[in-house]
Formats: sequence, C-alpha cells, structure tokens
Amino acid sequence: MAMKRAVLDLWVGVFVAVGLAALLFLAFKVGSTGGLAAARSYAVTASFSNIGGLKVRAPVRSAGVVVGRVAQIQFDNERFEARVVMNIDTRYQFPRDTSAAIMTSGLLGEQYIALDAGGDERMLADGESIRITQGAVVLENLIGHFLYGRAEGGDSGAGQAGAD
Repeated sequence: MAMKRAVLDLWVGVFVAVGLAALLFLAFKVGSTGGLAAARSYAVTASFSNIGGLKVRAPVRSAGVVVGRVAQIQFDNERFEARVVMNIDTRYQFPRDTSAAIMTSGLLGEQYIALDAGGDERMLADGESIRITQGAVVLENLIGHFLYGRAEGGDSGAGQAGAD
C-alpha cells in the first residue's frame, strides 16, 4: 500500500512540474520576453514631444503588423522631449526616412508606435534615429480645442446672426 502511495505521489509531482513548466512557457510566449527575441532585433530611437500613455513593451507596428516593441523611454534634458528606444525585428527593414507616430488602438485603447516606411534606398541600422515623428494626440487637449473653438465660433456666429 505504501508503494502505491509513493508512485501516486511521484506522478502527481511530475504532473505539477509539467503544468508549471507549461505555464511558464505560455507566460514567456504571451509576453514575448524570450531571450532569443532580443538577439534578433536592432535598436532604433525616436524623439517625441508627447508620448501620452505609451509604455515600455508597447507594440511597434507597420501596416498593422507588429514589427517590434518599445524597449526604453527616457527624458532628454537638453531637448525636453521623450526619447523612445524601439527594438525592431531583423526580419523587417525600414528606409532611413521612415516616420514614426504614436497612435491609439480604438478610442481609449493601448498606445503603440506606427511606422510609415519612406522611400530612401538606405535602410535604418542598429542605433540610428528616426527623424520624422508625431507625438501622441491627447484626448483632453482635443476636447479643449473643440470646446474652445466651438465657444469662439458660437459667439461670432451669434453676433453675425443678430446683425442681419
């Protein structure tokens, strides 16, 4: 009886170990944090006046396809801008005149960097910078501009209507 119990305990232990290994594997796959992924990418930097809610590990997309991830976000004390380092998969090469813009998935979704390929014959290399950038559009600023413009336009329109 004790021998059957030991064998059962052994199988339960093996099952638990395999389950934990599978969960760990899935966590690395979902998070795309495999050690090999970093070896197959090249770093490109871009400066933005406003990054909004962009976070490290946010996707970098081109034509809707994830081509890389945000690796670092730093503040440049000289230019007073955010400096973003992106790791781009080596399978994807972009011309040197590629532009980068911070976009939002949906109305209130996650933010990502969208790359729009240029036409230069020379490709971006490891450590180079993307020069053409567009910062994040902040929803609060848009609403403020809309309301301010609406109020200003409404006053002038009312004055013109009263003059007729």
